[in-house]
Amino acid sequence: MLFLKSALSAAAAGAAMALMSAPAMAYTAYITNEKDNTLSVIDTEKLEVIKTVKIGQRPRGVVLSKDGKWVIVCTSDDNIIQVYDAKTLEFVKLLPSGPDPELQILHPDGKILYVANEDDNLVTVIDIEQGKVISDVPVGVEPEGMGISPDGKVLVNTSETTNMAHFIDTTTYKTFDNILVDSRPRVAIFNAEGTQLWVSSEIGGTVTVINPADRKQIAKINFEIQGIAKEAIQPVGVRITKDGKKAFVALGPANRVAIIDVATFKVEKYVLVGQRVWQLYLTPDDKLLFTTNGASNDVTVVDVAAEKAIKSIKTGRYPWGVVISKD
Repeated sequence: MLFLKSALSAAAAGAAMALMSAPAMAYTAYITNEKDNTLSVIDTEKLEVIKTVKIGQRPRGVVLSKDGKWVIVCTSDDNIIQVYDAKTLEFVKLLPSGPDPELQILHPDGKILYVANEDDNLVTVIDIEQGKVISDVPVGVEPEGMGISPDGKVLVNTSETTNMAHFIDTTTYKTFDNILVDSRPRVAIFNAEGTQLWVSSEIGGTVTVINPADRKQIAKINFEIQGIAKEAIQPVGVRITKDGKKAFVALGPANRVAIIDVATFKVEKYVLVGQRVWQLYLTPDDKLLFTTNGASNDVTVVDVAAEKAIKSIKTGRYPWGVVISKD
C-alpha cells in the first residue's frame, strides 16, 4: 500500500511538472505597418514574424471577424476597408467606408462593423456579409476611438478635436449622450462586465474611466514617469484583462506601458517598451501583451504575470494596429 501511494504521488507530481512546462498556447498576431503598406503576421509561440504581405495604403485599425476567418483592415489613404483571408492572407473583398477610416470595431454578433472616418466626422455602419453601408452616424470632429458594450447595445466613438466620447444606440444609430473628456481622446474600451468605459486622452495625458449606466466619471488616471517630460506622456492604446484586475495603457513617446490596478485606479508599474508605443493587444489567455511601437519599427512582447518586456520583434515601418487570433 505504501508503495502504491508513493507511486501515485510520483505520478501526480510528474503530471504537474509536465503541465507547468507545457508551452504557451500558440496564437497569431496581425500587425498593420502604416508606412510600408504591409501586414506582418507573428507566431505568438515562436515570437517571430512568419509572413509579411503587401496590402492597401496606410493601414491602421485591424480586427478579426467573429469566426476568425477574415482579417479586416482600415486602409486609410485608400478610403476603404480591405478584407483578407486570415490563413492564406489572400485578398477577399472590399467594404465601403467614408474618407480616412482609422479605427473600427465589430458588434458582438459579428455581423455589423462600425468604422470611424476621420475626415468626414461620421461613424459608418456596415453589414460585412452584404458589404453595404446601413447607416452613417454624425459625431464630433476627427472621430477615432471605437468601443462597444459587451451586450452590443451601446457604441462609443471618441472625437479627437471635439474632445468627447459619443454614446450611440446600436438599434437606432442615434447619439444619446456626449461626454467631455481631456484633449485628443484616442481609444475607448469597455471592461468585460460593461460597467466601465476607459477613454485615453493623448494630449491631455490622462485616462478617464466612465460609468456607462449614467455616464458619470468614476476616476481620472494621471501618469508620472521620472525623467520623462509631462508632454511626452501621451496615452493611446488601452487593454483590460478579462478578470478586470489589470489595465494596460500605451504612453506614446514616453516609450512605456502603464500597468494599472483596476480596483484602485493606481499605476503600479511602468514597463519600458519600444519607441512611440501606439496600440496594445492581449493574447486570449491574457498571458502576453503585444505593443506596436511606431518609431522603432517593432513590437514589444510583455509577460503579463511577470510585468516585464521579454522580447522585441522587428516588423515593417510604423507598426500601428494589432489584433490576435482566438485559436
